[in-house]
Amino acid sequence: MKLYIKNMVCNRCILVVKNELEKLGFASVKLTLGEVELENEIDEKEKSIINNHLQTLGFELIDDKKGRIIEKIKNIIIDLVHNQDNDAKTNLSNVLSSKLHHDYNYLSHLFSEVEGTTIEKYFISQKIEKVKELLVYDELSLSEIAFRLKYSSVAYLSNQFKKVTGLTPSHFKQIKEEKRKSLDKV
Repeated sequence: MKLYIKNMVCNRCILVVKNELEKLGFASVKLTLGEVELENEIDEKEKSIINNHLQTLGFELIDDKKGRIIEKIKNIIIDLVHNQDNDAKTNLSNVLSSKLHHDYNYLSHLFSEVEGTTIEKYFISQKIEKVKELLVYDELSLSEIAFRLKYSSVAYLSNQFKKVTGLTPSHFKQIKEEKRKSLDKV
């Protein structure tokens, strides 16, 4: 049985959910961002127990189809930005359409309607959070960060960064307050 979970946005979240399900006595077969496949079917009472327990940890079961699609869109974007270091230029609309088996216009309209922002703005905010992370780690130059995140130039990255944060990347590196948001707050 598949369960869809809101705010499950990183590998640590997967580990937390897996451990909590095991504590409750539910064996999982497969866990990915936003999804858990349980070994056995569960009834509504068990589902409610899981949901109540997960809510105390900041997660939530998603029952409606639109909510599952929105969460899948977010998780695909998070995975693209934060977990994949591929060289290929990817077209976000094509990636989402092919992975979710829906027309991009439908996905875009649904996302905007439910989230109050566009898929593109959400994608940009995730990229900027990744830029912040890499700036804080201070292991890569701005050119290397721009290349890794597939920006066409350092100037474009800097302009987008300033538009979103109000700061230049170099000024951001200098300050030490509130550098990053957790992924579920983006």
